[in-house]
Amino acid sequence: MVAWALGAGDLLATALRQALHEAPLQIRVGYELVYDFPQPTPLILALNIHYSRASDIVIPDHMHTQPPVQIGSYRDGFGNWCNRMLAPQGQLRISAKGVVNDSGLPDAAPFVGEQHQVQLLPEETLVFLLGSRYCETDRLSETAWKLFSHTPLGRPRVQAIVDFVHHHIQFGYEHASPTKTAWEVFNERRGVCRDFAHLAITFCRALNIPARYCTGYLGDIGLPPPYAAMDFAAWFEVYLGGEWHTFDPRNNAPRIGRILIARGRDAADVAIATTFGPNTLQRFQVWTDEVTNNGPMFT
Repeated sequence: MVAWALGAGDLLATALRQALHEAPLQIRVGYELVYDFPQPTPLILALNIHYSRASDIVIPDHMHTQPPVQIGSYRDGFGNWCNRMLAPQGQLRISAKGVVNDSGLPDAAPFVGEQHQVQLLPEETLVFLLGSRYCETDRLSETAWKLFSHTPLGRPRVQAIVDFVHHHIQFGYEHASPTKTAWEVFNERRGVCRDFAHLAITFCRALNIPARYCTGYLGDIGLPPPYAAMDFAAWFEVYLGGEWHTFDPRNNAPRIGRILIARGRDAADVAIATTFGPNTLQRFQVWTDEVTNNGPMFT
């Protein structure tokens, strides 16, 4: 059984939800970033829920700052919503709170997924076959073909890649580095969720499978405690059978409540914050949890 196949308990829960027409899950999401700037500093932030979830938004995740500053907004080349501002000298608090409807069901496992010949791929997918800042297809192409050329095309090959990456890398926040590339992750064999995604993306692209990087919210809904501290999560999508499918090499299992923020070639395209000057990040908090009938919407 592949890791992404739903177990009997998952299938039963899915069937019960569908049979009972259960109301959607509501998920409270948000963040708080506190910076200290020694001088006025421009910055760009990509932190809003992705437009593909617009119809699910119950309370919009509008960005707020303290002290108040003027915020300009635009869409980048991948369609992600970005905000820009000039941070004043001193401390700046950036925050948002939102609520999103969700099906409450685990990620869909794509049991079929034909791999397209490169000449038949839509033009918009071709950029996701190329090497990028953190995904050095040129350095890992030979390795990819040695490891996975014997696997069946399509979804089985992607799953083989995800399984390998999941077991090859040791997860730990102490292994995080903003400069670590897929080549370095492959050789060091340790990293965080973005490193898992970068290595899997690189292998897929080297094998002519379009793959794009995703970042967003992913909590512990449906999992037993203890729970890890919340952070933004990274996963990736591949183009198979005429559509994009989600894979998560860090967890390698269907999860509940995955909420996309941004997509791009790799983490360089979807940095949550890009600052154009010196600064100190004094506080960083992310939350994503189920709204229950027992508590307030926000605290």
